Amino acid sequence: MSGVFSMGMTDLYSPILLDHNANPDYRYTIDSPTHTHDGINPTCGDELTIQVRLGDDGKIAEAAFTGHGCAVSQASADMMADAVIGLSPEDARKLCQLFERMVRGEVRDESVLDELGDAASLKDISHMPSRVKCAELAWRTLDEMLADDADQSAKATTTE
Repeated sequence: MSGVFSMGMTDLYSPILLDHNANPDYRYTIDSPTHTHDGINPTCGDELTIQVRLGDDGKIAEAAFTGHGCAVSQASADMMADAVIGLSPEDARKLCQLFERMVRGEVRDESVLDELGDAASLKDISHMPSRVKCAELAWRTLDEMLADDADQSAKATTTE
């Protein structure tokens, strides 16, 4: 068998995913976040709050999440936080968009996916459409938060 039907549950729950779910490094509340945004997956009830703190250089100095959900959403949130620390908001948004294209099966090139770090291990989730929304919840939430911030900054610049 190949394609959609060849991916089993053991393929989805890789050691990387299981480790990020069982031992998340970024599951906590940031003391003084500069940005906070809530995300929900209404189809399964996963809920996350994503927080980031931008440093003086404008880059993401700290990223964390809280909330509840399945192993996929929790592990993906931990992977996302790890991947975006040290990036500018613009670069973090590009990474979020790359992740979303990957889990939808639109990007498969390993050299491109290396930018995602451990999150690249979720590339085969595209074969399980019901799990894609779980995997992308944190990434979509961060992208929305940073897009809203960019929109607010642009409005402030044009009104000054």
